[in-house]
Amino acid sequence: MSHILIVEDENHLAELERDYLIQAGFTVTVLNRGDEVARWLEHNQADLVILDLMLPGRDGLDLCRDLRRQGEVPIIMTTAKVEEIDRLIGLELGADDYLCKPFSLRELVARVKTVIRRSRPSPTPNESSAPRLHIPDQGSQVCLGLNCIELTVVELNLLQLLMRHPQQIFSRDKIIDRIYTDRRVVSDRTIDSHIKKLRKKLLGLNAGHDYIHSVYGAGYRFQTETETEQP
Repeated sequence: MSHILIVEDENHLAELERDYLIQAGFTVTVLNRGDEVARWLEHNQADLVILDLMLPGRDGLDLCRDLRRQGEVPIIMTTAKVEEIDRLIGLELGADDYLCKPFSLRELVARVKTVIRRSRPSPTPNESSAPRLHIPDQGSQVCLGLNCIELTVVELNLLQLLMRHPQQIFSRDKIIDRIYTDRRVVSDRTIDSHIKKLRKKLLGLNAGHDYIHSVYGAGYRFQTETETEQP
């Protein structure tokens, strides 16, 4: 479980960030002053730091500079200052990402997950098997390893349905019943169109494997990377 350090002097915002991150499965520590960070890091370790730019005791840019000198802990900077020069300075000092206030707390959680995922070393061939297609717990993406693409709501629901039942054939009528609340506005051609777009996106992630197969006269089925083509 990743440990997130929040350095934020706005107590209400810090509490909201903490609650959202805990709900997403992280452990969280909150500090309200910049001059408390070094002492905390002497006895603790963070997997990512959410660092406000304007802090009492010591400002975020100085802290970012020192954190980069000491190691490679990922840093997401937050600030109410929106000038381009501030954003560039923050990133040049080594911040991995940047959010301007006010920002969506869901976006913050998504950015945290993305930065942590990017910061982890890629496994060698002997350490793990080939990456598998997967859908993260939150958001609207599908990923193969660290590569992700955005899906529409319908595409996401469709892929989730097929992935839960690999090799099971779903007729168009069954797909309509499962992913639409009002089938009166949906036709077989609509399903075919969504399937075509989804297959194209998945081939963009893995050109060597077609995940969704058409079964003539029956419907569609999902095929994992390790499964071979069925007649």
